[in-house]
Amino acid sequence: MSALLSLARSVPVEPDGDQGRGWLIDELGKPVYQAARPTWFDLVSQAFFDWLGDLLNGAGSGAGAVALVVVVLLIAALLVGAFLVFGRPRLNRRSAALDAVFGEDDARGAEELRASAERAAAGGDFTTAIQELFRALARGFAERTILDLYPGMTARGFAREAGAAFPDRAAALGTAASDFDAVRYLGRPGTADQYAELAALERSLRSARTQSPVAS
Repeated sequence: MSALLSLARSVPVEPDGDQGRGWLIDELGKPVYQAARPTWFDLVSQAFFDWLGDLLNGAGSGAGAVALVVVVLLIAALLVGAFLVFGRPRLNRRSAALDAVFGEDDARGAEELRASAERAAAGGDFTTAIQELFRALARGFAERTILDLYPGMTARGFAREAGAAFPDRAAALGTAASDFDAVRYLGRPGTADQYAELAALERSLRSARTQSPVAS
């Protein structure tokens, strides 16, 4: 018992300054305290919100009101800059869709595709002419917002959706899609008659008004 009392007396209950700092550093170095420390982001965020709170509290004064206007303009400028750099996601997706025509990345408009088809036909290349003119037909529908082209859309899928808008042309659109698939994927040569039928269909639909609404 006397030994225990002697040991207890030997333990310092009031450490000196250096020993106390050492104990404190050792204690704060434990993981539980390190995990609770605020990160740099926490500190920056807190400083920003404190500054913003002081700014809003002083908005009634002339200097505070001017500072608040400056902050609002700065935020607006950042938003406009982000919009100009990244654009709206919907517009980006739509732009990507417009560049895809039946598995091909092609940003040409209907008029350009039509002109390319006419040049190919004039040179006797009806295989290319049919492909280009069918793409012109699809692009024209997209430009007139009759229906949307999307990545992965097939020629037959387009013909089905276009046929819903023009029921009386549904059969002709299906035939045109079959001709496109035949010359594009099956290696069959296009003929003058096939091109002539597609050209007549494309001309009749170029400015025709839809007969049924198409769900986009």
